[in-house]
Order: sequence, then C-alpha cells, then structure tokens
Amino acid sequence: MRTPMAVAALKLKPKLKLFRATMLVTRAEEWCVEAETAEEARELLGSGAGHRCHLGDCLYVEVERVED
Repeated sequence: MRTPMAVAALKLKPKLKLFRATMLVTRAEEWCVEAETAEEARELLGSGAGHRCHLGDCLYVEVERVED
C-alpha cells in the first residue's frame, strides 16, 4: 500500500526526455598489419591498411552539440 506522501513524490518526478548529441571521442586503439619491417608497417598503417585488433580505451570526450 502506498502512503499519501509516496503518491505525491511519484507525481513530482519530472518526465525525462531523450536527447541526442554529437561528440568528439579520442580513443587509443591497437591496430595490426602484416609487413616485413616496422617502417613498412608504419607506412601501411598511415595509408589506412591493417585492421583494428582491440578497441582500446576512451581517452577524451567532448560534447559538441546536444539536440532536443
């Protein structure tokens, strides 16, 4: 059974709205590529070759815009 004060508290609870945001996220990821030398691997990774081995940790987050 709800007491009158509990019912009043439920009525005062604000209704939540959903907001969307555009965010800038900096993440340290581990990428892998097959190469003969470390220099070749740097060139390949720099040109977009390879694949992500581990997602990594989020280092920084900045909210750019919040939309209603």
